[in-house]
Amino acid sequence: MMKFLKTIQKYESEFPAEGEDILAVETIVDPEVDNLPAGPLSAPDLRIGAPRTEVSVTNEKVFPVVTDRSTRMTPLLPLDTGSLGELPQVTTTIVNVERVNPRLVSITEPKSPYCEEYRNLRTQILHRSKKRKLQAIVIASVGPSEGKSVTAINLSWLFAQADGVRVLIIDSDLRRPSIAEYLGIETRSGLSEVLSEKASLSESIIQLQPAGLYILPGGSPRSDVAEMISGPRFSEILKEARTFFDFVIIDAPPLGIFTDASLLINQTDGALLVIRAEHTKYKDVDRVLDSLPRERMLGTILNQSEVPLMDESYYKYGLYDRNEPVRA
Repeated sequence: MMKFLKTIQKYESEFPAEGEDILAVETIVDPEVDNLPAGPLSAPDLRIGAPRTEVSVTNEKVFPVVTDRSTRMTPLLPLDTGSLGELPQVTTTIVNVERVNPRLVSITEPKSPYCEEYRNLRTQILHRSKKRKLQAIVIASVGPSEGKSVTAINLSWLFAQADGVRVLIIDSDLRRPSIAEYLGIETRSGLSEVLSEKASLSESIIQLQPAGLYILPGGSPRSDVAEMISGPRFSEILKEARTFFDFVIIDAPPLGIFTDASLLINQTDGALLVIRAEHTKYKDVDRVLDSLPRERMLGTILNQSEVPLMDESYYKYGLYDRNEPVRA
């Protein structure tokens, strides 16, 4: 942990931030390791504010869906949703909580302290968007299994809860696409098919209910990701997405292994680096940070830290009889 913090401090001393251009290091204690699900997903996680229960019916089984329409935020940034293009008709899918991965706490545990950390991260980005355009944001990591996909989904879901905000999350980790699997949904096409012009963008985008989040899944796995991402087709896709969405969150491949994420960062407005505590080597963080454009780095997210988080029990004060002595 100390080595990681020294690496960040070294980076900031060599490239001092101007004013508030860089977000503070955000600590998120993920309850589980962000390993790519090997088979059927085990459970769900997502939330914001005081949740409300809605019901969706799938195969004659009733599943509760946690949402949070009652405490939608007033937009923190000067959004002009009227300037966005009218989104073409897209497929709508109701999220089945029993199929969602448990680490997606914004869906399954909206009142948890873990979700509160993601909410805090969202608030920082929204505030920063008042001073600097942050429409397309890359979520990257140094290596695999550090929590970038979980972070991207949780953050995107909470962005979609903000009133008047239209959000798209793109799974660009095409060697191991995982967003659809984490959400427990089936897809017919994704970014891979759009890049190869086998499907259009509107045909591949899915709107998730009840949050209203839009996703562009990865689609079929492929190995020529760097070539596809650096080509004109992806630039066209990103440009088109900017006309329809207030925020475009991109789940990128690991920076320490592939060049894809660096190519993505150069086409977007900012990037967040997810680092897993007691897992990521500080020398790798140092090497990756040195290779990234300083002006686009928004900050780092320390994932799976052992720092304890406050929960609702903090507010549950004990009652005592004034006539009884207080026992230590």
